[in-house]
Amino acid sequence: MADDFIKALCERVKDHAARKAALRIRGGGTKDFYGARLEGEPLEVAAYAGIVAYEPRELVLTVRAGTRLSEIGSALAAEGQMLAFEPPRFGEAATIGGTVACNLSGPRRPYAGAARDFVLGARIVNGKGEDLSFGGRVIKNVAGYDVSRLMAGALGTLGVLTELSFKVLPRPPAEATLAFEMDEARMIETVNKWAGQPLPLSATAWEAGVLRVRLSGAASAVAAARAKLGGAEAADGPAYWDSLREHRLPFFAAGRPLWRLSVAQTVAPIPAGHPQLVEWGGGLRWVSGALEPARARESAAAAKGHATLFRGGDRAAGVFHPLAPAIAKIHRRLKDAFDPAGILNPGRMDNF
Repeated sequence: MADDFIKALCERVKDHAARKAALRIRGGGTKDFYGARLEGEPLEVAAYAGIVAYEPRELVLTVRAGTRLSEIGSALAAEGQMLAFEPPRFGEAATIGGTVACNLSGPRRPYAGAARDFVLGARIVNGKGEDLSFGGRVIKNVAGYDVSRLMAGALGTLGVLTELSFKVLPRPPAEATLAFEMDEARMIETVNKWAGQPLPLSATAWEAGVLRVRLSGAASAVAAARAKLGGAEAADGPAYWDSLREHRLPFFAAGRPLWRLSVAQTVAPIPAGHPQLVEWGGGLRWVSGALEPARARESAAAAKGHATLFRGGDRAAGVFHPLAPAIAKIHRRLKDAFDPAGILNPGRMDNF
């Protein structure tokens, strides 16, 4: 059955490539809001699901790309393990393929790593209709040019993800969330000072004068960090981080355009004229409001980062931060190599 799906997928992609007819790759549809445009005939891949191999002792999981994150989470939790990059779902139908295609990570990202950091291998069907495999199913097999991680964040423009292998990690035995009242400038200074100390930090978030800090690890390490940092224990700890990851907090529910500014963690507060929520030790600044695109990108570039119109708003000026000419040339050559007819998710990454 799996072989039949891959064979049919290859034939369909070959047919569309011959006709130069666009295909829009779709898993659970929970990330349809993300990216520039949705063009082409839908290519549904959610049915290609299931766990292919899971070796808890080796900390390696291989799954088909249509597998729901909820199924993966349950299987890992039964073994006391997790996807350490804490992927957001944005809906119960979220699939692992869509998560990797968008390279989305949650609050734990600066302390554990991004989604692409945990990808060991990938199987794809490229724009020529070829069934290709990269990387491996064990950590020691990952060597050479890491094409599998290249798929993370490509938004399906390089190939249709069909199978993925990941490194997984044990769940921390203890967690606690502390809350502190402070302004944004003091918060940036404080969390970066803490980052240089042996503290079991696993998430930070600041909004409206309140900083929340999550500690994760051995019970003794969490207890020692709590005693050292002080602050008040937040009663809504786990629920808060779940709501932050899934954008269910009131900050995200205002119906305004949502900008995502990824910047150097130590950069001073960025005046935006709209409410902000700051994650990742200062490295991720969410802005809720209609920003002028050129100004937003100038501010992000000055802060050694980039700005993305994550959700809503006028997308005529582009969704993603413009690439430097040399980087854009590399992107174009990769696109031409993997999808010469340009049929896979055209326009999803603005010009690619």
